[in-house]
Amino acid sequence: MKEIEKIVAAYEKAQAANQQAALATVVEVEGSSYRRTGARMLIIEDGTWIGGISGGCLEGDALRKAKSAIMQQKPTLVTYDTREEDQHQIGVGLGCNGLIKVLVAPIKQEAYHPIKVLKYCSTSRTIQLLITIALASHHKDLIGTMFTNLEEMGTALNHSELMKMLESDVAIAKQKCRSATVSYRIEEQEWTFFIEILPPSIHLVLYGGNYDVYPLAQLAKSLGWRVTIVTNLQKAPKMFFEVSDALVSKQEGLSNFDDFSAIVLMAHDYNTDKANLSQLLPKSIPYVGVLGPKKRTEKMLRELMEEGVIITDNMLARLHAPIGLDTGAVSPEEIAIAILAEIRTCFSGRNGGFLKHRQSPIHERVAD
Repeated sequence: MKEIEKIVAAYEKAQAANQQAALATVVEVEGSSYRRTGARMLIIEDGTWIGGISGGCLEGDALRKAKSAIMQQKPTLVTYDTREEDQHQIGVGLGCNGLIKVLVAPIKQEAYHPIKVLKYCSTSRTIQLLITIALASHHKDLIGTMFTNLEEMGTALNHSELMKMLESDVAIAKQKCRSATVSYRIEEQEWTFFIEILPPSIHLVLYGGNYDVYPLAQLAKSLGWRVTIVTNLQKAPKMFFEVSDALVSKQEGLSNFDDFSAIVLMAHDYNTDKANLSQLLPKSIPYVGVLGPKKRTEKMLRELMEEGVIITDNMLARLHAPIGLDTGAVSPEEIAIAILAEIRTCFSGRNGGFLKHRQSPIHERVAD
């Protein structure tokens, strides 16, 4: 989501300077690729660009394609095949051995403005559906158009048979919570859609006010996560304001958690952490982590149960104590990396560990 936010900001700046732009989007990948479907790159007519669609091998050609798209005001679907042995093929030297399809479309001031759609998705705290038309053989004016719901799309396309097929594939993508590229051929018309499932950025909530809060918040912000610090506002150092989206008084606490919230209890005070754990663990927060030794948290749980607090297996499954992956971290900065890595791992549904031991592909293949 951070890349989308940067693209939106860059486009708004270019628009203020009366500069035209194009958006390059990876809409399909077969085999290996450094970037996955949904990777985007904004190209301004002056040659500057933000984001990326590869590890650096395709951006130069995409820049040329984008300038042409801006001049002609026509989108194009470009295929980069790094599986071929042809040394003249762009990207072959990367060694990824994959096929990548990139939609390069000029950004036009129209009803379904792509940047406005992306901005809407980036500010939402729920999973968003984004459908991009990558190919429309008989309706080329629609290529590059984005929709956030099927109702709007149905009105724009006015094609009941096509929408029936698309609705079925969208339902499957939603159920699996996985993006997909789908193609149809109806009465000599060819259509390709990129169905994108966009989860919001992780909301990291830190309960604490000591110096080790800063590196954790700073690193999370660099990842594009939303950061809230719950602390004593009267004692909060100035640097906390620089690395957070919101500072909340510990007396008031926070109540607006969602399915992408992660809590870290790091007050370095037993009674404070225990009180926060008692309040937060019963809530449906997907990740609750406690800094400190395992025995310390076990003691808290034991005392809470003795006090009548019901601790269920579901709560314990969401509790991470000690917090973080086992990386041998020592300094606050290293510990911050271990904590954020574990949070990312949990939200990805992974177990962590060395990639060299993974037998399957690093990323799940997008269905088509």
